[in-house]
Amino acid sequence: MDDIKKHPILDIQKRKKISFIFNGEKLIGFEGMVISSALFLNKIKIFGHHIKDNSPQGIFCANGQCAQCNVIVNSIPVKACMTILKEGMRIESCDGLPELPAEDNEVNVSNAEVVEIEVLIIGAGPAGLSATKILGEHKVKVILVDDKGKLGGKLVLQTHKFFGSQKDVYAGKRGIDIAKILSNSIEANSNVQIWLNSVCLAVFSDGLVGILKNNKEYVLIKPKFLFIATGAREKQLVFPGNTLPGVYGAGAFQTLVNRDLIKAADKIFIIGGGNVGLIAGYHAIQAGIEVVGLIEALPQCTGYKVHENKLRRLGVPIYTRHVIISANGKKNVESTTIAEIDDNSKVISGSEKTYACDTILIAVGLNPVNELYQKAKDFEFKVWEAGDAQEIAEASAAIFTGKIEALKILKEIGIEFSENISELEESANLMKTKPPQPIKTEIKFKEEGIYPVFYCNQEIPCNPCTTVCEHEQIETIDDLITQLPYFKNEKECIGCGKCVAVCPGLAVVLIDYRKDRNNLLVTFPFELTEDKLEKGQKVIVVSNDEELGTFEIHRARILKDYPKTQLVTIKLPSKIAKQAVAIKLFQTKFNEPIDLYQKTLTDDDTIVCRCERVSVGEVRKWIRSGVKDFNELKALTKVGMGACGGKTCTPLIERIFREEGIAIEDIIHGTKRPLFIEVPMGIFANAKNKNEEL
Repeated sequence: MDDIKKHPILDIQKRKKISFIFNGEKLIGFEGMVISSALFLNKIKIFGHHIKDNSPQGIFCANGQCAQCNVIVNSIPVKACMTILKEGMRIESCDGLPELPAEDNEVNVSNAEVVEIEVLIIGAGPAGLSATKILGEHKVKVILVDDKGKLGGKLVLQTHKFFGSQKDVYAGKRGIDIAKILSNSIEANSNVQIWLNSVCLAVFSDGLVGILKNNKEYVLIKPKFLFIATGAREKQLVFPGNTLPGVYGAGAFQTLVNRDLIKAADKIFIIGGGNVGLIAGYHAIQAGIEVVGLIEALPQCTGYKVHENKLRRLGVPIYTRHVIISANGKKNVESTTIAEIDDNSKVISGSEKTYACDTILIAVGLNPVNELYQKAKDFEFKVWEAGDAQEIAEASAAIFTGKIEALKILKEIGIEFSENISELEESANLMKTKPPQPIKTEIKFKEEGIYPVFYCNQEIPCNPCTTVCEHEQIETIDDLITQLPYFKNEKECIGCGKCVAVCPGLAVVLIDYRKDRNNLLVTFPFELTEDKLEKGQKVIVVSNDEELGTFEIHRARILKDYPKTQLVTIKLPSKIAKQAVAIKLFQTKFNEPIDLYQKTLTDDDTIVCRCERVSVGEVRKWIRSGVKDFNELKALTKVGMGACGGKTCTPLIERIFREEGIAIEDIIHGTKRPLFIEVPMGIFANAKNKNEEL
């Protein structure tokens, strides 16, 4: 079974095994996991086949936004990524249309309950939790709704330490721990009702919001105030093979690996050099998965430089000015072909290279999940939005915006508070700032005593190292959170190592001249093995550019406050010590390009609408014939009529319009579907049928 049995950050608890049937075969899963993860656990990545062209279907978003992972349970189609596995469950592939029963079963129907509440919050990620905390503390009655079984949103997938302010957004702590802190702050509040495994289906013109509560009961909520914190969905790309099982978003990968502890791949290739792609690569390495390479179309990665450096130090090849040409394979991903592009973003002929991999992660940005907010505005709700639904930014910014918008609701209600909204907005805007160009810094080594050396060279908002120093010897220029830190040296450093352990970018080392000025003791952070490193064990010391040699560990320790980060001290010659920035356990193994026959693929072969299997060529044909109305295009081709309701394909089709010389303002946009998530019709009548009790 492909479960993760050891992890350097996540505590692996023993899980109860349960059995289930898939396509007639008895398999084993773990209690509490969703069906899709149970199938991956058993190395099954093809869940069914599309009725139109028999193309293999597998996981895609892992977030309930599409229906790529649909399977049949007890004759009912369900989303494998959202449906909890149960003992003895009989699951079948979606191959063609399921047969309808010979006659309808008798059902009992009832009207939906209407629940009135002061504030309804949709989304229990960092923004939703932050808002709920503020409102609950001010005795405002809140219902918090989330479609997952656990509070925290994407925080529960994040094993890395966060940037920002330690005081305001828990910088220096891992996302999984921040989720617990925020969750604990609201769970005991009697003013807050928490509805997990509950999906917001629609916002209605009469002021009601339809909720599928606990995936069983349809409830209508009438809120005085509506708060939308629904996060973001990942952008996708159009390229040949883009719908093969094994091509999916980085968020889906993190869900499988970090939430459900599934070793979802052996070799991955990452498309996109923003923070999402860089972090996903690091998470893969922590889970024992090889990262074959990462490409970025721009001249440099757009994510934080410290995230990029972590991958480079571990030997991950990063190809800038490169794009994906195709995903290759018959039934699932077997390799990917990439190529270099010129200054005009045109592929340079002859630069194509193919690499073997079984998974391709798409990490090319995010789009706000804001359709509920837009509909609520149309219907004149008193509605607020925060987090990625408001503006795509880091989770630290979402914590701020959740708090800010909650305070605005308090102001609307007439409840007094002490916080200054303008100051909070300034901090939020700082957190949202795109990372500037790295700065060329020159480290000046004071060849005596012991002190920290900072290898961060990008002015991003981050201050944990300045706050953990007990002697207050680490500062930034003018005390600004975006300035690079430095050691004041007004008091002697005691070598406690807290600044090394807390740094989110793993960009601080401790250098010690006290015993031998020619052979220095250098302390590095390390979080890539769950086993404690021992004195005498050999590791490889690296700079940002190369391996510097193999050396024995002088000392390894773990601080109580940072139990998942090892502080590893190595004795190094002075010259090497001044270049050393990190350690690793294994030498880099670079993957060479492989020879693979590539058939010529055109727009007619490349899918833009995954749900209805509509090609780029077909869409382009109708645009060239004069179609500028998305609704007309929908009627002609069925694009946007599938289960996801156009959430994935609409931005891609808008790009095709632009490529054909048609400005976005000249397009007639499609009518939004009243229901944003598909649901069985019987839900609206609260129809009770034993076959629907999964």
